[in-house]
Amino acid sequence: MSQFPTLPQVNEEVAGKLGVLPEELTKIQEVLGRNPNFTELSMYAVMWSEHCSYKNSILWLKKLPKSGPRVMAAAGEENAGLMDIGDGLAVCFKIESHNHPSAIEPFQGAATGVGGIHRDIFTMGARPIATLNSLRFGDLEHPKTQRLLKGVVAGISHYGNAFGVPTVGGELYFDPCYQTNPLVNAMSVGIVAHGQTASAAAGGAGNPVFIVGSATGKDGIHGATFASEDITEASEAKLPSVQVGDPFTEKLLLEATLEAIASGAVAGIQDMGAAGITCSTSEMSAKSGAGMDIHLDKVPAREEGMQAFELLLSESQERMLVIAHADQKEVIERIFHKWGISCAEIGAVNDTGILRYFMHGEKVAEIPAESLVLGGGAPVYERTWEEPPYLNEVEAWKQEEVSLPEDLVEVLEFMIRRPNLISKKWVTEQYDSMVGTANMSTNFPSDAALLHLHGSRKAIAATTDCNARHIRSNPRQGCAMAVAEAARNIVCSGGTPLGVTNCLNFGNPYQPHVYWQFKEAILGMKEACEKLNTPVTGGNVSFYNQSPDGPVFPSPVIGMVGLVEDADQQAMTLAFQEAGHSVWLIGTAKNDLAGSEYVYAYHKQTLTPAPAFDWSEELKLQELTLHLIRHKVITSAHDVADGGLLFTLLESAFPKNLGFQVRTDSDIRWDAFWFGESASRIVVSLPEEKEVEFQKIAQEKGVNHLKLGTVSDGKITVSGMDLGNISDWKSIWENRLSEILEG
Repeated sequence: MSQFPTLPQVNEEVAGKLGVLPEELTKIQEVLGRNPNFTELSMYAVMWSEHCSYKNSILWLKKLPKSGPRVMAAAGEENAGLMDIGDGLAVCFKIESHNHPSAIEPFQGAATGVGGIHRDIFTMGARPIATLNSLRFGDLEHPKTQRLLKGVVAGISHYGNAFGVPTVGGELYFDPCYQTNPLVNAMSVGIVAHGQTASAAAGGAGNPVFIVGSATGKDGIHGATFASEDITEASEAKLPSVQVGDPFTEKLLLEATLEAIASGAVAGIQDMGAAGITCSTSEMSAKSGAGMDIHLDKVPAREEGMQAFELLLSESQERMLVIAHADQKEVIERIFHKWGISCAEIGAVNDTGILRYFMHGEKVAEIPAESLVLGGGAPVYERTWEEPPYLNEVEAWKQEEVSLPEDLVEVLEFMIRRPNLISKKWVTEQYDSMVGTANMSTNFPSDAALLHLHGSRKAIAATTDCNARHIRSNPRQGCAMAVAEAARNIVCSGGTPLGVTNCLNFGNPYQPHVYWQFKEAILGMKEACEKLNTPVTGGNVSFYNQSPDGPVFPSPVIGMVGLVEDADQQAMTLAFQEAGHSVWLIGTAKNDLAGSEYVYAYHKQTLTPAPAFDWSEELKLQELTLHLIRHKVITSAHDVADGGLLFTLLESAFPKNLGFQVRTDSDIRWDAFWFGESASRIVVSLPEEKEVEFQKIAQEKGVNHLKLGTVSDGKITVSGMDLGNISDWKSIWENRLSEILEG
């Protein structure tokens, strides 16, 4: 039985319940020249929600650089970004959030997030070759966090493993600010040959419209509006807004879609994600200035008696809208039926620009396509912003008031058990990282995931990065640092950074403090992407990550891809290779504890500035590192990030159970030297006979370099202190997460 057996008459009260503001209802009435019916209002409600229209963010998103010589599909042009990588190939990539669904039903919320982002890739004609993710949860010791973490990881592994695309990298962070609102961001990377891509445009009048894939049910109705409001205690009642995924159907849908695109019979194609049929029909029509006549009673439905608005708004998974060339519709039908995929003709493209929807011959909605979409008639707002008052405490912080511990070993014992620094092996072991055999990183650990392209010498480097603690303290600088770190990870792996996709996770944009954080973060991202020549090719805005306890930390996750031209010769590992190799720090060690996990957790000083960062140093460092890799001067490279320099050394030593003998710089307080997180630093190792060449190149490039010591055969010595065997520290680091989660 329908949720609305008798559809209500539209007024401000009804509109308000669907998230439509009074002024927006007035605008709808002006567009239509009449009062909308309930079905039409529901369509506007989802399409004008923040999740679909970006109405509170688009003015700032337009400031991001999106063009470049390699860009083949820029932000907003297609379902995902597309960049030329040479040899007639292109990389297709995008990241999106599934935060609210995962907070309510973690398994399906995360699983359908993975499925949805892959569909964005293969609707472009690209074959997905890898998944990455960025996950954030509350207090790891809390039972709710453990339940959510286990559910999300199970959902990601279930969908990805069954679908047959490896999960190759990501992030896992814990902080109490995410206790109610976990963040679940999924990134997909695919490869396509030039000339084999498809567009999300409707094509010519008379072309038939097909819905392919799973049948349409009532799951996910008003899911886009659900994702455009704060999480509260009442959110549990919105469980029907969480979709259910079927990775086996998606695998068949992938193969059928790629074959259909290759056949030349496809005039246009789009994934059916947020807002379902409403979104795909309106966006595809608006892109080409067309309209459509859609017969909703021809849509295969899972339940009897579904009403028009339910069919239009359903977010049932594994569905696509396909426009066929009029003379080749039999080709489309034959291909999808061959793969066992439902393929139903539900209408045709028209040349009026008007969307008309029918149910059993009766017209149930009539709307100008352009009026529904981002860049068309959807409203655009610039909200009030104001600096948050907590920044006064950030600015007042003084490092000299931080007490200096007496015992480095005691600090390391504490830090190596920190949830944000421990191994994520418990998570990654649940993911199939080798299916498809593109992943080079499983037995060759590197700062970014490396994906070898079959039949080519090239590899794609991919990463996700965001230190929300830094961004909270200084959104503009912190977001720039996140982009820089992503690029640094690409470079340390031997790649040249190409482009960015972003997942912008923030609180309620109607709160001035949140909107200020968003605005500042965008400006920092703009500066960073311009400095690094990494255009933004698309992404996702996720507002309303907020509960009665307040907003999450501003968390603009950066997904970045890079190119390794010759994977056999230029790929670089983070792992120390041999005892006796010398260990160097390139970049400048700074007397800086600000923003570090050490000062945040060990000293419990939660409001400190972001760490030191300088663009001139960063750009020279990346240039030097690529030079050293390509001239085979170094044998490992690992950037200094979470946990500071000592954790960088440990992470480089763990893979081969090698130790190290290193010393501190006496000019800097020892806790800042080992645990500070100032940016633009990389640890490299190299054979002793390469030291003279290394120093000469570093000096020519104008980059500071400091010899820390040597790689050992398993013992750790820091400034003369015997810290024991690497295997003992590795055991703590590697097993801590499973100890907590499995008791």
